[in-house]
Amino acid sequence: MKNLSFLNKIVFFINNLLALLFFASLTIPYIAPKSFPLLSILSLAVPLLLFAHILFIIYWLLTGIKKQFLLSFFCLLLAVGMSFFPYKFKEKTVVSGNSFAVMNYNVRLFNKYQWIDIEDAPDQIAEFIEAQAPDIVTFQEYYPLKKKSFDYNYSYKELNGGKRGTGLAIYSKYPIVKKGSLDFENSNNNAIFIDVIRNNDTLRIYNIHLESFGIRPDSVDLNLDEKQSKKLIYRLKKSFTKQQEQVEKFLEHKNACPYKTIISGDFNNTAFSWAYSKLKSDFNDSFIESGKGFGKTYSFNSYPLRIDFILSDSYFKVNEHINYEIGLSDHEPVMARLSY
Repeated sequence: MKNLSFLNKIVFFINNLLALLFFASLTIPYIAPKSFPLLSILSLAVPLLLFAHILFIIYWLLTGIKKQFLLSFFCLLLAVGMSFFPYKFKEKTVVSGNSFAVMNYNVRLFNKYQWIDIEDAPDQIAEFIEAQAPDIVTFQEYYPLKKKSFDYNYSYKELNGGKRGTGLAIYSKYPIVKKGSLDFENSNNNAIFIDVIRNNDTLRIYNIHLESFGIRPDSVDLNLDEKQSKKLIYRLKKSFTKQQEQVEKFLEHKNACPYKTIISGDFNNTAFSWAYSKLKSDFNDSFIESGKGFGKTYSFNSYPLRIDFILSDSYFKVNEHINYEIGLSDHEPVMARLSY
C-alpha cells in the first residue's frame, strides 16, 4: 500500500469496498428479508459487483501492480466455488428417449396493451409454443385469448377477475388428477399446482409468481433525488418481505407433497436471493445443470437478469436447458428437458 501512487490508493480503497459488498452478498441466501431487507436489495447487484472485480483484476495487471489483483481474484474464486458466478461456460445435453419438456413463460398478457409494437404477438407466441411442443407449459401474467387456443388436452387456470381476468395457467399433455391454488394474501401474484399422471407416475407441477417490485424499466431515472431514492428503497424492501411470506406459505404446501415435484415460474428475484435459495433448496436448477451463458430471461434497461426458473427435485435428471430470445414479452421463455 505504501508503494502505491495516490490514484492507485484510491482505486484500491474502492476495490476493498466492493470486495466487502461482495462478501456481504454471500450471506444473502441465509438471512431472511424481514430481518435485514436492505441486504436483500444487494442481491440485484451481484453481477455488477463481479464485473467490477474483473475490471479491477485487469487494471492491476495492466498497471504492473500484481499483488493487489489477488483481492478481486479471490472474490471471483469464491463466486465460482459458491455458484454465485452468473455465467455458465459449458452446456450439457443428454439424449434420452424417456424425457419430457417443461416450459415456463411470463407472457405479459399476450401483449394485450401493445407494450411491444407487434400486433400479432399472441399468434406468434402460440406458433412458437406449437413448434417447441413442450409437454407442460406454465404461464404467468396469463390472459385468456378469444381467437387463439393452445393444443393441449388438459389445463388449469386461476385468474383474478373471473373468466376474462389475468393470472396463472398450466397446460399439460398429461391427465390432471388434482389441481389447486395457494391464494397468496393481499397480492395479485399467486402459486398454483397440478398433479399429472405420466407413465403410471404422479408428478406435481407448481407454477409460482412471486411478488413483483412494481418497477418498470422505462420509469427508472438514474438521477433520483433523495425523496425518490427513499421511495424506491421502501418499495424494494416491501416487495422482498412480501416474497418471504409467499415463499414460506409455498414451502409449507410443497413440503407436504408426496410426489416427484417440479417448480416452474417467475420468481421476480435472482439466483442470489433468499427466496431463490429457499425454493431451490436441494432441487436442481435446470440452467445450472445444463444451461450456458447468463441465462437471461428479463432485461432491465439492458441489465440481464435471470428471474424465471425451472427447478426439479432429485428424482429428475436435467437433460437439457434452453433459453430463448423471441422478443414477444418483457420476459423470455425457458424450457427444460427432464427424465427420471
